[in-house]
Amino acid sequence: MTTAGKSAPSRWVRAHAGLIPAGSKVLDVAAGGGRHTRFFNGLGYRVTALDRDVSGLQDLGGVGVDIHAADLEDGSPWPLGDRQYGGIIVTNYLHRPLLPSLAGALAPGGVLIYETFGAGNERFGKPSNPDFLLRPGELLDFASEHGLQVLAYECGEVSEPKRAIIQRMGAKRLK
Repeated sequence: MTTAGKSAPSRWVRAHAGLIPAGSKVLDVAAGGGRHTRFFNGLGYRVTALDRDVSGLQDLGGVGVDIHAADLEDGSPWPLGDRQYGGIIVTNYLHRPLLPSLAGALAPGGVLIYETFGAGNERFGKPSNPDFLLRPGELLDFASEHGLQVLAYECGEVSEPKRAIIQRMGAKRLK
């Protein structure tokens, strides 16, 4: 299923989108071609799309989407300052030094929906570098360290959209 020729949003993201407070701002980190930016924009959220390469997002300019080009891995400060969001979406992306900034950008009552590859994925192909694979329970540890209440969590092998080891979490900032 695609929207305007773009990939469909993740099933995990779709299933947990309703946890994000209505009317809040949503941040799509490492937005890529914008599948989650488009999804949340279509639900009526004000969305900020953040990626190093924003060329796949240009058609969204002026339709309630704020597009930010920034290299999240070059050591520069967090590009969005002290802005906070009611929802933060991260899929298929892991840069551990960014995790504290994500926690800081989550508004009280806001929800983080995170889904990416886990250790063991090297059996199925890329990514295979441990720097890009979550360690067992790493998202749970992150939530605990940053005062997030875990609302949903899964870790294991999936067959769709391709065979992989995935770790997924939905977590809420209580204060």
